[in-house]
Amino acid sequence: MKGYDDIIDLPHPTSKKHPRMSRLDRAAQFSPFAALTGFDAAIDEASRVTQDRIELDESQRQELDRALREAYEKNLPVEITRFVPDARRSGGSYETVTGVIRALDSTTLKVILTDGTKIDVNDILDVEL
Repeated sequence: MKGYDDIIDLPHPTSKKHPRMSRLDRAAQFSPFAALTGFDAAIDEASRVTQDRIELDESQRQELDRALREAYEKNLPVEITRFVPDARRSGGSYETVTGVIRALDSTTLKVILTDGTKIDVNDILDVEL
């Protein structure tokens, strides 16, 4: 190696304008790219589980109506379990909302809580006083 004897022991040159790249940034240059954009989102969507809506019979609906009226008349705090339809798939999920009933709207069949939350009566599964 005749041609490199004069430079082989010199220190590696560093730029005064550009800082050294970190090992992480250098490694990122060689990482694989996402050729299938949206594939991970599609997998997540396909694996998301929804629940079916539970239909109440007439006696359960009457009990629900009684509990809602009692909570409204006595101004009691309630926990309402309601069905929330999924925007993209059939089915949905159940969630529990806590509050005090401000109004029972019989024309639109909605329960309105003091925080402004409106709940369709047909979506209610359970009411806890």
